[in-house]
Amino acid sequence: MKELRFGVIGWGYWGPKIARNLDTLPQAMVTTVADNDAQRLAMLAVNQPWIKTATHVEDLFRSDVDAVVIATPVRTHYQLARAALLHNKHVLVEKPLTASIAQAEELIALAQERERVLMVGHTFEYNPAVNELRKLVQSGDLGKIYCFEAERVNLGLFRNDINVIWDLAPHDVSILLYLFGKKPEKIKVQAHAHVQSHIEDVAHLDLEFADGMNAHIHVSWLHPCKIRRVTVIGDARMVVYDDTNPAEMIKIYNKGADVHADPVVSYRYGAITIPHIDWIEPLRLECEDFANSIRIGVQPRAHGGIGLEVVRILAAAQDILKKQERQNAEVPV
Repeated sequence: MKELRFGVIGWGYWGPKIARNLDTLPQAMVTTVADNDAQRLAMLAVNQPWIKTATHVEDLFRSDVDAVVIATPVRTHYQLARAALLHNKHVLVEKPLTASIAQAEELIALAQERERVLMVGHTFEYNPAVNELRKLVQSGDLGKIYCFEAERVNLGLFRNDINVIWDLAPHDVSILLYLFGKKPEKIKVQAHAHVQSHIEDVAHLDLEFADGMNAHIHVSWLHPCKIRRVTVIGDARMVVYDDTNPAEMIKIYNKGADVHADPVVSYRYGAITIPHIDWIEPLRLECEDFANSIRIGVQPRAHGGIGLEVVRILAAAQDILKKQERQNAEVPV
C-alpha cells in the first residue's frame, strides 16, 4: 500500500487535530504544514521536527504531498482549494466548503476535471451517534417524521469574519441532509447582532420540505449554557441526540399524540431506550474516509457535492438577511 503524504494549511485550532488523526492512519503521514504565523511554526518545529514548515502556501503546493487539508478561515477556502486542485492535490476543506454557491460549483467541476478527491469536513456525518440516529430514521422505526429540531448554542466563540449561521449552522444543516437525504423547499430566517454590529450572533432557521416535514435550527454564540442537541419527532417514536452527554447520546422515546375517532387528543407514554454506541472518534473516521477515497478512487461520504448543498442553504439564509436589512420592515404590535 502506497504511503500517502498530507500537507496541512492552517495550524490554529483544527489543523493540529486533523493532523493527529491523519498520522494514526496506516501508511499515512503529515509531512508539511503551512501557516502565516511563524511563531506557531517555530513551536511545531520544536515539537515535531520531522515536519517541514512553510509560511508561503506555494511551497506546500510545490511539495510532494498527495493531499492537502485546508483548515483556515472560510474566506480563504476557495482560493486555497482551487490552487491545490490546480497542483493536482486531493483536497479536504473544513466546513463550510466555500463562501458562495458559485465557488463551490467551480471547485467541484475542477476536482472532476483533475480526477481529484474534493471533500468537506462535515465531521458529524462520521459521528457514530448520528449514524445510529440515521439508521432509526431510515428504517422507519420512528414512523412518519413530523419535524427535526437542532440547538447548538454556547457563550462564544465570537468570530469577526463570519456570522453565527456560517460558523455553527453547517453542522446541523449537514446532519439534517445526511439523516433524511432530501432538500428543503423553503427557508425562513431570524437573526440578530447583539455584541458586534452587523455580525449576527443569534439565529433561527426554519426549513420546510415538500412532504410536510419541517426543521428548526437554533444557533447562538450568546447563551449561558452549552447545548448540542438534535431532536427528531416521528408519529411512532421520538429521538434525542445529545452530543454533550457521552453516556446517553441517543435516547429513543416511545411517546406520541394521536387523534382517533373523537376529536380529543390521546397521549402515549412508553419506555425510553438508550442504545449502546460503539464509539470511535468522528474525526478519525473522517480522515480514514479521505485516505481510502484517495487510494480507491471513489467519492468520500462528505464529498464536494454534499458541501455544495450545505452552502446553498447557508447562502439562501444570508440572502434573506440582506433583503430583511434593506426592507427594514417593522409591524407595530
